[in-house]
Amino acid sequence: QVQLVESGGGLVQDGGSLRLSCAASGRTFSSMGTGWFRQAPGKERSFVAAINWNGGITDYVASVKGRFTISRDNAKGTVYLQMNSLKPEDTAVYYCAASSAPYSGSYYGNYNFWGQGTQVTVSS
Repeated sequence: QVQLVESGGGLVQDGGSLRLSCAASGRTFSSMGTGWFRQAPGKERSFVAAINWNGGITDYVASVKGRFTISRDNAKGTVYLQMNSLKPEDTAVYYCAASSAPYSGSYYGNYNFWGQGTQVTVSS
């Protein structure tokens, strides 16, 4: 088992920045692919970003490319999501996910472990 705990969410104005963190404990996190997903009110959970086990491969949904950056520090067992130029449409609960595979891409079904989520609210 692996436990994931997100932090760093909050309220920010249009154009602002936040950095989300996801701390992992339990299994060997350094070999696991990880991702960030989000769910806005009344909408399905959707892919935001993914990173492979060593940080060499990343992927983003088109709407966040150039604004968000996913990274990881395996020594700390933590994955990050730096979010810049935030927009009201980025408002959602953000979830960290991890997979037993070294990279799991954009499909939520590939991920075995999920955090509890952290709220991000962007005001206009």
